[in-house]
Amino acid sequence: MATTPEPSSRTLAVVSGQDLWLWREDARRLALKAGIPVAEVDWLLQEVAGLDPLSLRLESFKARSHIELRYPLSVLTQLWQRRLCDRLPVQYLVGITPWRRFSLNVSPAVLIPRPETEYLIDLAVSAAGQSATPQLDAGQWADLGTGSGAIALGLAEAFPDATIHAVDYSRDALAIAQLNAQQLGFESRIQFYQGSWFSPLAALKGQLSGIVSNPPYIPKDELKRLQPEVRDHEPLMALDGGIDGLDCIRHLINTSPDYLCPGGVWMIEMMAGQGNTVAQLLHQQGRYCQIQIIPDLAGIDRFALAYRQ
Repeated sequence: MATTPEPSSRTLAVVSGQDLWLWREDARRLALKAGIPVAEVDWLLQEVAGLDPLSLRLESFKARSHIELRYPLSVLTQLWQRRLCDRLPVQYLVGITPWRRFSLNVSPAVLIPRPETEYLIDLAVSAAGQSATPQLDAGQWADLGTGSGAIALGLAEAFPDATIHAVDYSRDALAIAQLNAQQLGFESRIQFYQGSWFSPLAALKGQLSGIVSNPPYIPKDELKRLQPEVRDHEPLMALDGGIDGLDCIRHLINTSPDYLCPGGVWMIEMMAGQGNTVAQLLHQQGRYCQIQIIPDLAGIDRFALAYRQ
């Protein structure tokens, strides 16, 4: 696969507003033809040209004589062709995605954090406050399968007195997560570990105030039916949940009680339609209480929450 062109670190390209407007018009036309949301063109221009949404909507940038770009228009055209022809996600094109209040670095080594996952942080804050165990918000929290580090960063911001432990099997993913932590000023609050799930956290058995994870949960047979942006570009290891999509979730259900303190929070994201089975598995394990299946903002059962007995 062709690599994404890299801009010079010292020299920005300069174009007129008229030329950028013409480029935008052509890109939007091609997006419509390819069935790609035209809004992605403006998202791309916000990132590479620093244009704000209002100036794009009103097209007021068209009157400017000079606009600085991270890439020459010829390179920007190459990037957009990759979006159209290779179905490469626009976030990977520019290496950045917004999540909560953050601007996160991303690459094909990590899943692109989804807006619905942001709600996990709000749920964690609420769950910590409702636990019978005091001061969970100042304890030790784990983000298992951290990827870009989004959840760990969200927890670090929400719980300023907590220590966050972020684990991922992929060294490339951890490099992205650590870069995000450094750029956002959380490097002293988050400890990073390479390994599978709890394997690097043996010293924390019985001490975790909370475990939050967005594990792989797509059934293996459904992977080939995913959108090409996901199927062909996002890391398979972060998607494949086994035959029924629940392999990793079962593991987390069965192993987490050994690591959580009494009253500690267990929380995951899951696929629509898995809620009843996940709730049943939590009940069967026998060491959880106050088990809840929680919908996302679209009303789809998306999260499972429980407390360690």
